[in-house]
Amino acid sequence: MEKQSDLLLDIQHLHTAYRLQGKFYDAADNINLTLKRNEVLAIVGESGCGKSTIASSIVGLYDHKNTKVTGDILYNELNLVGLNESLFNKIRGDKIGIIFQDPLASLNPLMRVGDQVAETLYYHTDMDEKQRYAMVIELFNQVGMPRPEEMYAMYPHELSGGLRQRVVIAMAIACKPEIIIADEPTTALDVTIQAQILDLLEKIQQQSNSGIILITHDLGVVAETADEVAVMYGGQIVEKSDVKTIFEHPLHPYTRSLLNSMPQTDDDSDEQLHVIHGTVPSLKNMPREGDRFAARIPWIPESAHEKDPKMHEVEPGHWVRCTCWKTFHFENEDSKVVSGE
Repeated sequence: MEKQSDLLLDIQHLHTAYRLQGKFYDAADNINLTLKRNEVLAIVGESGCGKSTIASSIVGLYDHKNTKVTGDILYNELNLVGLNESLFNKIRGDKIGIIFQDPLASLNPLMRVGDQVAETLYYHTDMDEKQRYAMVIELFNQVGMPRPEEMYAMYPHELSGGLRQRVVIAMAIACKPEIIIADEPTTALDVTIQAQILDLLEKIQQQSNSGIILITHDLGVVAETADEVAVMYGGQIVEKSDVKTIFEHPLHPYTRSLLNSMPQTDDDSDEQLHVIHGTVPSLKNMPREGDRFAARIPWIPESAHEKDPKMHEVEPGHWVRCTCWKTFHFENEDSKVVSGE
């Protein structure tokens, strides 16, 4: 039986809605997720599916006037939904570290990068200036920054994308947080630097026993890094399970379509790269009933979809939204209705 102390984050019935022209629309719709110690939870899906909305909801970084967040985000039995900003400031950066997608945008262009990491230590520790400097140098060594003393004095624009990302990671782990949220941490990096950053995150997790929420659209990164996977579409989780099950036994048609769209390096055939038909609907035009992916798989009849799709546990730990997978299996997205199971 799982120890209670292993559970770091428990998200229950999270709804995050944005105000558009006077009305609120759910960008994250009834999200239920858990994060355990020593676990990498990957949240995967196309741009606009609600992945980053979940991240901003967890850490309270959103426009409170035009964003409505309901449900529960439990950290050590403390509900982060509706938490006042002074308490949030004590948790954010200390107990929960954040690695943003664009390090150049998240770093202050007018401050030396070393001072920016030291600022995190200033707010969350009792270290004096000398101790903070020594800790930043130690952190820079830990994240693989070359010549850390020299790097301390540099400004963000003087560093490469990979080095800037290492600075952001150093900021995120400075206080040894229990939870690290990595929002597309390798998107703008070439494959060599990407591999280094992923290896670095794995090493940090092993050293700190933290839990990592990895937000990405890159299934290759998911396969290499994740323990558990939540697949999102249209603001909803449509499938979640362990990474092996998601890749070897996907059930929801969206998950299958994503996997079929991955380039196969060991495939010698001349088949064209698989394409998912249609586009993700906007928040204002999101279907409010039925499977939200149904319009992009017209060969599956409407009768195969639930009118109000629920998450079903098809086997222990494997959850799928909608029951259309029961009647049909999908060899690829271009097939018509193939066969019953």
